[in-house]
Amino acid sequence: MPTSSVGAINKRAGVTLIEMMVVVLLIALLAGVSYPAVAAGVDSLRLRSASDAIVAFLNTALDRADRRQQAVEISISPRDSVLIARSADSGFMRRLDLPETVHIAGVRPAAEIGPDLPRRFLVYPGGSAPAIAIDIANHSGRHRTVSIDPITGVPRAESQP
Repeated sequence: MPTSSVGAINKRAGVTLIEMMVVVLLIALLAGVSYPAVAAGVDSLRLRSASDAIVAFLNTALDRADRRQQAVEISISPRDSVLIARSADSGFMRRLDLPETVHIAGVRPAAEIGPDLPRRFLVYPGGSAPAIAIDIANHSGRHRTVSIDPITGVPRAESQP
């Protein structure tokens, strides 16, 4: 039994450069095809999260006016995508900054002022809730509306087609 022979086949385990390039190409194709769907899903989640944060913010302001029996001013700035709630005695102040990918597209009811100027609403204790509707949108064009039902005084979010 010879220990080595000149005609023996050299068997090596491993992959060739061509095989490695094919695998990398397949991974790149899968990533390229799936990226737009993942990015759109993340944008939709951010929009939904922002609308839920606005609902919670408005709930806090309405609850503060009702429980503490003091007027609360809600200021909505479409230019800065910021909502601020404060009481007259400066004992209550909340600020909500929307994420960069979400912006305030409009505030209803319409006003005689410019669309980018801050809007102010007063919530009175024991009074009916103002009929505020805040339209928010993301960069891909999806919209959601957060509104306060003037009859029940409950904020809610709904998606726009």
